[in-house]
Amino acid sequence: MEQERFLKEKEEPPSGKQTQNTSLEVISITNSTTTTKSSKAPLSEKRKTTTTDKQREKNNDGTINIVNRLLFPISPKVRAFRKKYYPKITNAEWNDWHWQVSNRIRTIENLERIITLSENEKTGILAHKGPLPFAITPYYASLLDGLDENQPIRRTVIMVKDEEILSSGESDDPLNEDGDSPVPGLVHRYPDRVLFLATGFCSVYCRYCTRSRMVGSVGGEYRYDLKQWENAIKYISEHPEIRDVLISGGDPLTLSDDKIEWLLSNLRKIPHVEFVRMGTKVPAVLPQRITLTLTKILKKYHPLWLSLHFTHPDELTPEVQEACARLADAGIPLGSQTVLLKGVNDSVDILKPLFQGLLKIRVKPYYLYQCDPVGGTAHFRTPISKGLEMIAGLRGHTTGYAVPSYIIDAPGGGGKIPMLPEYYQGREGNYVLLKNYEGEIFKYYDEVIEETDNN
Repeated sequence: MEQERFLKEKEEPPSGKQTQNTSLEVISITNSTTTTKSSKAPLSEKRKTTTTDKQREKNNDGTINIVNRLLFPISPKVRAFRKKYYPKITNAEWNDWHWQVSNRIRTIENLERIITLSENEKTGILAHKGPLPFAITPYYASLLDGLDENQPIRRTVIMVKDEEILSSGESDDPLNEDGDSPVPGLVHRYPDRVLFLATGFCSVYCRYCTRSRMVGSVGGEYRYDLKQWENAIKYISEHPEIRDVLISGGDPLTLSDDKIEWLLSNLRKIPHVEFVRMGTKVPAVLPQRITLTLTKILKKYHPLWLSLHFTHPDELTPEVQEACARLADAGIPLGSQTVLLKGVNDSVDILKPLFQGLLKIRVKPYYLYQCDPVGGTAHFRTPISKGLEMIAGLRGHTTGYAVPSYIIDAPGGGGKIPMLPEYYQGREGNYVLLKNYEGEIFKYYDEVIEETDNN
């Protein structure tokens, strides 16, 4: 019966109708006891400013005072964008993640309403023949510079003509995920963990996507399918060496609450699965999705970790701060994965405030990825020397918690390989030569003891 109801649910994108906890959510905190109230009355366009609004204005440094928590803050830039381009949309509708997904910008006509496209962008959109579409939530569109084609985050979501160029070393599946797939939707590369591709849907499509071969296209193999999920879960249950499941896609947090709960609950029934991770960009591009209902569901299935995809400091808005606060308050460890991109974030002056800003909202910078050699992404890739330069420019110049591991996902299925600057400089007798973050050489006594043969 549960599966019948599950199958009858409309697949992505979800309906734009209001659902539970999408109009107004208020948390009242009294004597450390938290209760949730829901009101169906939409927020007025000219509602009275509350104490919470004033507190939020004072706390743009990343901290959030919670006395009465509205569904989400609407930052001044985002509010101005909404009033200009969506004047009839209420606060409640704007903060409804279903509305955001249903009203994504997916055509050049709608994009030109809010952005002055360059010839490079127009050509890229009109000439596009690949499987990866473009889609941008109204919220994320509000962060884009409508006049500057070189704005970093704008470059990550709008096509350019370079996408049609296949360069040396590029392929549709550079990591050979399909070759390590024992059943559809599952990648088993490492001995004790698997990658569970739960959906091919994303609310926003990154132009450098590793899985551009499979996401976004209607009817693709990696679209949601209950039987596929059941076969993947059966495989996991039959392999006791699997202790860690990473749910990705596509973006699993674009699934409905019921589907997320179904998936997590069935994985949790497998005794040898010790913990589950989810990879998502939703907090950065669709923060309204992080409802109190969703966090309550996620909290039930600890230990659960979230790997969040952040690209640039411009993404760290009050809305994102709220989304991450809800997740962190639910006891969910948060780590970030950032792809190093030419002309977007290939500068210490950009990465340092990004990683420091993430720490302030309780997200640990985990990986800095070399951009994978997916077809049509050469214009995004930096030399590996640039990545090493970024790590060297961070190490010692900011807290160690703000320094991620620089990773290359080896082509052909070789797995993740960490890349480090050359801090080890060799030996000099009984001393190891070490180079610090300022380039100075230090000697560490490490006596070489020759082994003797006692036989």
